[in-house]
Amino acid sequence: MIQTTQVQEGITLHCCTDTRFKTGCLTVQLVRPITVGEAAMNALLPAVLLRGSARYPDLRSITLRLDDLYGTTVGTQVRKIGDYQTTGLYCGFIDDRYTVEGAGFFSSVIDFLRELMLRPRTEDGAFCREFVESEKKNLLSAIEAQRNDKRIYAADQLMKYMGKADTLGISRMGEPEKVAQITPQALYEHYQRILRESKIELFYVGGCQPETVFRLVKSLFQDVNRCYVNLPAQTPFCDGGKTRNIQQMDVTQAKLQMGFLLDTAADNGDFVPMQVLNNVLGGMTGKLFMNIREKQSLCYDIGSVYQGCKGVLAVSAGMDCADAEKVEQGVLGEIEDCCRGEITPEELESAKQTLYSSLRTVHDSPGGIENYYGTGALSGLSLSIEEYIRRVRETTVEQISDLAKRLQLHSVFILKGVQ
Repeated sequence: MIQTTQVQEGITLHCCTDTRFKTGCLTVQLVRPITVGEAAMNALLPAVLLRGSARYPDLRSITLRLDDLYGTTVGTQVRKIGDYQTTGLYCGFIDDRYTVEGAGFFSSVIDFLRELMLRPRTEDGAFCREFVESEKKNLLSAIEAQRNDKRIYAADQLMKYMGKADTLGISRMGEPEKVAQITPQALYEHYQRILRESKIELFYVGGCQPETVFRLVKSLFQDVNRCYVNLPAQTPFCDGGKTRNIQQMDVTQAKLQMGFLLDTAADNGDFVPMQVLNNVLGGMTGKLFMNIREKQSLCYDIGSVYQGCKGVLAVSAGMDCADAEKVEQGVLGEIEDCCRGEITPEELESAKQTLYSSLRTVHDSPGGIENYYGTGALSGLSLSIEEYIRRVRETTVEQISDLAKRLQLHSVFILKGVQ
């Protein structure tokens, strides 16, 4: 069970006391309305914070301190959840019950996180230039790696074209030109501002009781002169018009991306049946895979993903360039079959079993719990695992058919080889 408490205005603690694990986790996320202007800085920030602090000025001293803390790990956490971007740190640590210090160990972890987040190493009133320039190169390399993965690249292009009037089109990692423009001074000033103004989400999973966690984490930001600015609510998809784009590149395999939109904004009532529909269509034993790939041999891979925050279903496929149009028509045909309710009991049950398996693994690790419930708290589509499974079980072919009828093809992106 997740217990949620307000630490102070704009700072929320979600606590899951679970004694099954020998390790726990704590995440600290600053939640921002995602914008083109600051997405790159938010993506860069946690990596710079992990390079050094006043007390631990370099990676070696940080690593030694982590070793002292029984091999505690700290990593960056940057997420995109609907209209929001989160930037912060993920910390994994051994539970107090298995340390020599006992009940006092978690407070040492809190002290270390406070040092990293509130006392970064600076020079001349800005972040250390060496750290910033080094992490900019790493971020640019990560962005370039996504471009080199043509499946990811094509998916990103669909989102950019489809979401040109919506936050859907803004990259979680920012744009390369925006990364290149970041200076140590600008990044430091941005960080000081978002520390004061942002909604902050803390999520703990471990053996400590909620009151103990609350007592310890409330000191994390007590020295920050907070001036919280209300976070806008998630918004429905803002339609900037349908698009169809074909791009040529030096590739041997074409990539097809098709974006479908629900006729009304998604809500909790639509979310679970839409996930079932997504698996009926694009799961490993779904209609797209079994019919278009296996029976017709028209593509090498095919699947779909549903973004509940915006009510967007995206279908992706890789195929020979000559077969792109056939695959596109095949996808539309499979959705038409769903509209007519042509879903076998075996297809429905297979889709549900896939969801059951995925949901039942959530509670297998502290990180899985944090990811599921932490994301849900910000998406506006938060459900307990038990409630989620119950709704999956109750989903009918009629519900799926009704949702399929509401899906509208919005945008298409095709990446083809050079003729």
